[in-house]
Amino acid sequence: MEFTAPNAQKLTFDRKNYSDATLLKLYESLLVPRRIEEKMLILLRQGRISKWFSGWGQEAISIGAVNALASDEFILPMHRNLGIFTGRDMPLERLFAQFQGKELGFTKGRDRSFHFGSIEHHVVGMISHLGPQLAIADGIGLAHTLAGEKKVTLVFSGDGASSEGDFHEGLNVAAVWKLPVIFVVEHNGYGLSTPSEEQFAFQYFTEKGPGYGMEAVRIQGNNVLEVYDTILRLAEDLRENPRPVLVEAITFRMRGHEEASGTKYVPKFLMEEWALLDPVDRYEDYLISEGVLTPEEQEKINQRVKKSINDALEIAFAEEAVQATVEKELGDVYAPFTQTVVEPSGASTEKRFIDGISDGLRQSMEKYPNLVLMGQDIGEYGGVFKITDGFKAQFGGERVRNTPLCESAIIGAGLGLSIKGYKAMVEMQFADFVSVGFNQIVNNLAKIHYRWGQNADVVIRMPTGAGTAAGPFHSQSNEAWFFHTPGLKIVYPSNPHDAKGLLNAALEDPNPYLYFEHKLLYRSISGPVPDSYYTVEVGKAALAATGTQASIITYGMGVHWALKAVEELGISADILDLRTLLPWDQEAVAATVKKTGKVIFLHEDTLTGGIGAEICAWISEHCFADLDAPVMREGSLDTPVPFAPNLEKQFLPVDRFKVKLQELIAF
Repeated sequence: MEFTAPNAQKLTFDRKNYSDATLLKLYESLLVPRRIEEKMLILLRQGRISKWFSGWGQEAISIGAVNALASDEFILPMHRNLGIFTGRDMPLERLFAQFQGKELGFTKGRDRSFHFGSIEHHVVGMISHLGPQLAIADGIGLAHTLAGEKKVTLVFSGDGASSEGDFHEGLNVAAVWKLPVIFVVEHNGYGLSTPSEEQFAFQYFTEKGPGYGMEAVRIQGNNVLEVYDTILRLAEDLRENPRPVLVEAITFRMRGHEEASGTKYVPKFLMEEWALLDPVDRYEDYLISEGVLTPEEQEKINQRVKKSINDALEIAFAEEAVQATVEKELGDVYAPFTQTVVEPSGASTEKRFIDGISDGLRQSMEKYPNLVLMGQDIGEYGGVFKITDGFKAQFGGERVRNTPLCESAIIGAGLGLSIKGYKAMVEMQFADFVSVGFNQIVNNLAKIHYRWGQNADVVIRMPTGAGTAAGPFHSQSNEAWFFHTPGLKIVYPSNPHDAKGLLNAALEDPNPYLYFEHKLLYRSISGPVPDSYYTVEVGKAALAATGTQASIITYGMGVHWALKAVEELGISADILDLRTLLPWDQEAVAATVKKTGKVIFLHEDTLTGGIGAEICAWISEHCFADLDAPVMREGSLDTPVPFAPNLEKQFLPVDRFKVKLQELIAF
């Protein structure tokens, strides 16, 4: 496929019935990002900003779109959509402060350029990975659908970003769920320097729409009137007849991917052809030829735009550099939330581990009408482990949603729901499958509050662990993957009581949680569980046994291995069940170390780089004077989880732990 510009004469404007006022509003709106770009390129050369992603030549797409939507409809922009931010009347001084990393900016200096959002302006910022934003738009669209709001959501993608799997997942979920989302692909011919023919084997994105079961429309992206009219008509239709639409805007980027990249890789003739189709110049010419824009009005608008830019720059430059304080940085990692533990009332019933989870999930659904459950086969089938059996009949298919096989999109949709004030529970069929959604968790859910103050009210349930001869892809313990990521919270119950109470607590908290539940415990253990709604304190460990000879620190299945080991070996030991892995209970760990002086950490995860390594290092650093022996740890072999039962038995740390525990006692 050869990407070429249409003939300049084909860039024709049709005002239809739009008033002069509308045409002039579009003109001034179009002029603002162009004049800002001119100023930013000067500031970049002066070293007063560090980087610039140019949308020069593509402004008409953003301006046409932002003016076509209602001000309270969400837009999810990308690098080249400066016009979305200016079109939503964001204070320019804050926008410029954002580019300089100032406190006045939208991320307090924590993220760059267009990597931010503003709920006030109904804009959700991008992350560098690009594709995940489509799923967030799905979640916002789903929230509108659930609330019966006649609103649309618009999300941008570049043609390069369309190669990511998240593009496919985002479109697929929107099509299956008939979500009112407009997907705008800015087809500018290049992904950085890679031309379209090296990105995909089709010519136009309108060829893709039918494959997803959605309409696809191709427009001339440099024609602001065509963009405006198309998006306006589509939005009006989608508000009444919800469904997704793919809009392909043919355009061209006249400057580098970012300014340092340059454009030497672009054939000269392409630059020359597209220069004739400049969206600002050609629209200006049209308005003058129609008598809509007089020289006096043109000068008046131009001076007004320049003054607003210069005034805002003065304010931004006068702002002091952001002051770094540890307290402020740590304080913004999580959305503010102080847990009030809900004590149980009334009777308790003997319940299995799996019943505790199901009970808590059901009561939370009753408590929070805005809680939505999503996962593969969780509807009529009740999930592969039957935890949501009967939920669809009780709460309805709108709130208990079977999903396509697209973990990334569903996690992203959970974030989109959160942006609209909903709570989301996403079930991984097996914890192993979360790898497909890893980016959404560690880069979107975990960082979004720290970056621009938006919470992620999402709980991801993670059926985990080995012992069922399920092999390498259904048995992994992957909690350590996430333990290293600030902004997440991680809980891992070991008994039915905590399974219910910790799940309820996670669903109360507006921050993102990973809730690990060991599959082997589902139907193998039971215990008294209060029938009423209650919560367990997050971040608080509990002693599963008390003793004097040693301290065993563990969680999940490790608690049961430890209990059995001390009984078999006749050892008196504290067994500290962490219950919460992030944040973990330093006070409880220090107390048991001080009590016994001998410590061993046990976890099912592979030994190297496990959570035990971090906590053992902390003990060595902070509790050294209380130790009477080296801090020890045991975990599974540093191999994938094998399938055959005898290999799996060797992989797990049970026997090695007993030997090491005896060594610790004898030290």
